[in-house]
Amino acid sequence: MSSNCLANQPTKAETVIINGKNIYYEVYGKGTPLFLLHGYTQSSGVWRDHVNDYIDEYQVYLVDLPGHGKSDAFTETLSIKKVAEDLNTLIQHLKLDKINALGFSYGGDVLYQLALINPLVIDSMVTIGSLGSWSIKDYPEIEKSFTYEIAKDYPWIKGAHKSDQQVRIMFEQFKNYSIRLSNDDLKRIKTNALIVAGDNDQGVPLEEVIRSRKYLPNSDLWIIPNVGHGGHDAENKEEFVRVSKIFLNNKTSQ
Repeated sequence: MSSNCLANQPTKAETVIINGKNIYYEVYGKGTPLFLLHGYTQSSGVWRDHVNDYIDEYQVYLVDLPGHGKSDAFTETLSIKKVAEDLNTLIQHLKLDKINALGFSYGGDVLYQLALINPLVIDSMVTIGSLGSWSIKDYPEIEKSFTYEIAKDYPWIKGAHKSDQQVRIMFEQFKNYSIRLSNDDLKRIKTNALIVAGDNDQGVPLEEVIRSRKYLPNSDLWIIPNVGHGGHDAENKEEFVRVSKIFLNNKTSQ
């Protein structure tokens, strides 16, 4: 069976109950597990165009993180740590000892928390536009403008989720988006990590990029010139796939 066929048709797609909530995921192909985690207001669907790029070497998992996509809407105050706990439980449910992962923004923040909760579960991870530390309170203009009303300007947002109510709750919960990794927290993360940052990313200060690189013991850094928040997509996709695969292949335990 060709990779294209596999990418178009998941080998498994289901919703499971994890810590009392429905979580949706899809699996493509066979091999070493590679989880692709989306950003806030997105769903796992944003990674489908990347499946073909990894499926020859990895078993690819696309997950709708809590609050998003076909998973349940948020029913409690947003906590990145709790989202990571749900992801950890999902991995245990799937009986996976180790995973590799790519995480964009929210997805990357979740991966840093997962690496603290379960230090052995992530072999190697690539985070894009994420340092594990971010608070909406540091960006009052974003907090003021990032409301449910802007969804009408981005039709893909409503199309990515189960209901309009889910989208509304997602925007309401964004005011609670706050997570902070201390230097000591970063030192405790032993996972192999590639930090990918755009030099024009207004939400990821370069001083924080440098701090993370300094204190993460097994980290590499890739700063992409003339790029904003998403260094893995659009015109950067081909190069991102190439570099990420080199990193994962070199760092993954044999």
